[in-house]
Amino acid sequence: MTVTLHFHGAAGTVTGSCYRVVHPGGQFLVDCGLFQGNKSVRDLNLKPTPFDPKAIDFLLLTHAHIDHAGLLPKLYREGWRGPMWMTEPTSGLLEYLLPDSAGIQESEAERETKKHSRRGDEPAKPLYTMEDANEALAHRNTCQYGEWITPGRGVRARYWNAGHIIGSASIEVEVEDGNGKPIRLMFSGDIGPDEKVFYNEPEGPAGFDYILSESTYGGREREDYTLVQRRAALKEEINAAMARGGNLVIPAFAVERSQELLHDIGYLIKSGEIDPKLVFLDSPLASKVTGVYRKYSKMFEDVELGADELFNDPRFRIIEAVEDSKAINTIRGGAIIMSASGMADAGRIKHHLRNNLIRANATVLFVGYQAPGTLGHVILSGAKEARIHGTLVPIRATIRSMGNYSAHADHSELMEWIKERLPAHGAIFLTHGEDEERTALRSAIMGLGIGGDQVILPLLDDYFELTTSGIGAKVQTATPRIDPVQVHADWHNAFSDFTIRLSQRLQSGTDAEKLAVMRALQNELSALGAPASPPKVATPITPVESQAFDE
Repeated sequence: MTVTLHFHGAAGTVTGSCYRVVHPGGQFLVDCGLFQGNKSVRDLNLKPTPFDPKAIDFLLLTHAHIDHAGLLPKLYREGWRGPMWMTEPTSGLLEYLLPDSAGIQESEAERETKKHSRRGDEPAKPLYTMEDANEALAHRNTCQYGEWITPGRGVRARYWNAGHIIGSASIEVEVEDGNGKPIRLMFSGDIGPDEKVFYNEPEGPAGFDYILSESTYGGREREDYTLVQRRAALKEEINAAMARGGNLVIPAFAVERSQELLHDIGYLIKSGEIDPKLVFLDSPLASKVTGVYRKYSKMFEDVELGADELFNDPRFRIIEAVEDSKAINTIRGGAIIMSASGMADAGRIKHHLRNNLIRANATVLFVGYQAPGTLGHVILSGAKEARIHGTLVPIRATIRSMGNYSAHADHSELMEWIKERLPAHGAIFLTHGEDEERTALRSAIMGLGIGGDQVILPLLDDYFELTTSGIGAKVQTATPRIDPVQVHADWHNAFSDFTIRLSQRLQSGTDAEKLAVMRALQNELSALGAPASPPKVATPITPVESQAFDE
C-alpha cells in the first residue's frame, strides 16, 4: 500500500484547511477547518464530509483559528472519537473558540427557525451544537515544540513555532510507506511575519520529501516596518480619529489581533502619545482569549509592557455582558471601540458599525484582510451604504485601513520560510491561498531553479500518491463539491449588490422614471423565461463566520 495525500480544504481558497494522509498503518488528518467567505463557499460546511470520519485514527492541529479547527465538532457529531494533538496554548484557546462557534451555529439556527415557521417549513438545524463542541474538547492531547510524538502506527510528528498566533505550529511528519521507509512532510500551517509582538520568527528544520506551504499573501508585499514604526502608524490613525470628534471603531479578530492592539494602545497611552477617553474590547470571546494570553505571557517576545501592565490600563474596558455592550452605543465621541469579528460579518461589531457609520465625525479602521463577500469588504471597497441586520445603513464615517497588523507572512517572508525548508525532493504544494496568490508564489519558487512539475496548486479533493522518489500519481475528483467560479464570483454577492443599486436608483428618480426602470426589468425577466417554482425543501442553515476568522 502507498501513501496518499488528500486536499479536502484550503485548495484554491484561504479557509477550510483540511489534509488527509492515508498510509499502510491507517489514516489521519492535519486540521479540519470551517469554510468561510461568500455563501457558496460557506455552503461547503453543510455538504457531506468527503471521507468517513470514523476511519480517521488521529488529528494533528496546527493552530486554533476557526478556519483550521472549526469543523472539529462536526467530526465528533458524525461519530468520530479519535484524539487530537496540539500545543498547550492551542488547547487553551479551543476551550473558548469551539463553544463560541457552536453558540453561533445554534443561535443562527434558532433565528432561521423563526423564519421557517412563518413559511410553514421544518425547523433549521445547526451545523453542530454545544454538546458536539464539548465532546471535541474531551479528546485534546498536548505536546511541546520540538518534541517527537508518535500519535499512531507508522507515524511520528514534531511541532515547530510558526509565529502566527499563540500556540501556532508548523508540523513535521514522518509516515512509513509500504516498504517501511519514512516519507517526510512539512505542513506549514499559517506562517507569521518576521516583525510581530509576542513571538520570535517562524522555525523549523530543512530537507523534506514534500512541503505544504500556505500562500495567503503570495505575490503581495507589505511595506517594511519595525514594531516601533507600526505603533507610530497606529498613533497617527488614533490621533486623527480623535481629532475628528467621533469614535474610532476597529473590527478586530478575537484571537491575536485584539491582544496586539491592546498591547500597542496601552503602550501609547502610557507614553503619553495618545489620549482616548476610553478603550473598549467588546467581545466575550476576546475577553476569554485575553485570559489565555495572560496565562502564557512568559512565552512572549518583544513585549514593551510588564506582566502586570499587559492588557490592564485603567482606561481599558473589556466587555462581556450584553447590557454593557449596548451602553457603549450612548458614547458619541472620544472612544476606541474594538469588537469581533475582524471582517464584520458576525458578532457585536455589526451593532457598533450600524451606530457609527452614519456619523461623519466617526472613523472605522480595518486592521486585517477583508474577504470578498464580507461586510468589511463592502465597507472598505468604498460603498456608500451597507446592509446591516437587514437595513441599509449610509456610510458617512471616514474609512481607514492598516496592513501591518497581519498575522500572515507576506510574499518575501513566505519565500524565506520555503527556502529555509528546502530541499523538497518530491514536490511543494501551495495551499491556503487564492489562485492569483498561489500562481505568483509558484512563479517565484520556480525562479529558484525548482521545476514547474514540482510546484503544485492542488484543487479541492485532489489527491496524490507520494513516494520517496516523487509523486507517483495524481487523481482529481469527478464531482467537485463547488463550482470553482463560485469561489470568487458568488451569485449571492452579485444579487445583494444588484438589490442595493436598484434601491438607490428607485430612490433618486421621478415616479415615471421608477416605473420605467421596473418595466424594463420585467421585460428582461419575461425575455429570459420564468423558471418553474421550486418545491419547498427544509435545509440546514449556512453557518456564518466565527468571531475568530483567520487572518
